[in-house]
Amino acid sequence: MRLLSFLFLALFSFTALMASEVVLHLPVSEGNSRNSEGSFVTLKNGDILYIYTRFGAKGNDHASAKLCSRISHDGGRTWSDTDQVVVKNYAQMNVMSVSLLRLQDGRIAFFYLEKNAETDCRPVVRFSSDEAVTWTEPTHIIPDREAGYYVVNNDRVIQLPSGRILVPICLHNRPGWGKFERQGSIGTCYSDDGGATWKFPRELRQGIASDGQRFTVQEPGIVNLKDGRVLMFIRTDMGELYRAFSKDEGESWSAPESMGLASPVSPASIERLPGSDLLVLVWNDHTDIPLAERGKRTPLSVAVSRDEGVSWSKALVIEPDPEGWYCYTAMEFTPDALLLGYIAGNQKTGLLSNSVIRRIPLEELQALK
Repeated sequence: MRLLSFLFLALFSFTALMASEVVLHLPVSEGNSRNSEGSFVTLKNGDILYIYTRFGAKGNDHASAKLCSRISHDGGRTWSDTDQVVVKNYAQMNVMSVSLLRLQDGRIAFFYLEKNAETDCRPVVRFSSDEAVTWTEPTHIIPDREAGYYVVNNDRVIQLPSGRILVPICLHNRPGWGKFERQGSIGTCYSDDGGATWKFPRELRQGIASDGQRFTVQEPGIVNLKDGRVLMFIRTDMGELYRAFSKDEGESWSAPESMGLASPVSPASIERLPGSDLLVLVWNDHTDIPLAERGKRTPLSVAVSRDEGVSWSKALVIEPDPEGWYCYTAMEFTPDALLLGYIAGNQKTGLLSNSVIRRIPLEELQALK
């Protein structure tokens, strides 16, 4: 009986492993030291486009990089085997961190960071009306008078039912500051005319603890809630993910507060399964790791919420390697699966270098309790 139980568990584990599979792995090669974060968009013919950051001989965040694409013709099961260059590196440092968004008017919006200096890194946007065949020239979202070093993570931009486009930003430096401020100040830029013009936040929020001490808030993401509020989820150095809420479509935000989800200093992603009450969260779940030891960006896990983020299911671990390094995720839903893009690396070697796409059947997510 014990042997039968063991065989059953082994078969169950093997089946679950086979159900969730890596469908694209982009390792480094000579002259290409890092393949980094990306974003998806589904084209009108059903193809899925993935654009990611491809670095050259050096792989640090300020090194030269360009934006390249792969495409799938079968719902994300297989991908093209060669890169297509979408944006060459025309900036003084690099171009990186892509967000692709299908707009309500049918166009595709293409956001990325244009990094020229440690005091000038700003998001730009381009548009396509021919399904990513051609793009408009890049337009700065943040004007010259507000120039600074802003981080906008990949796969972060959303459009609200009203049509407003929201871009979550974190400010770290400005000309004249004299140093890079890691603790960050967060908010959202927005457009009410389809991206033709943009408004800068009237306030940038900082993380302030109950004792008045400042803590780190970085790399915010946003998701629309059914009651009309917008939820912002935030990377912090407090051993947990934090959140803030907006009741005015991103013009102002509540003070950051704990989400009660253990995490290292690492970003999360939250998106809604289209047409459902299910929010899907991907992050480095450190629930069973002591606060003092929450340093590594592993494991990579997924959970769901059926009550608009008030509570979350038990986590499903999708990358368990204790020496792994997993972060900067992107999500795209097909009729039967979640496509999850992320960077994979190794803590021992210090390399965060491989871009990966994993396909997870929706049945696995819907079964989480």
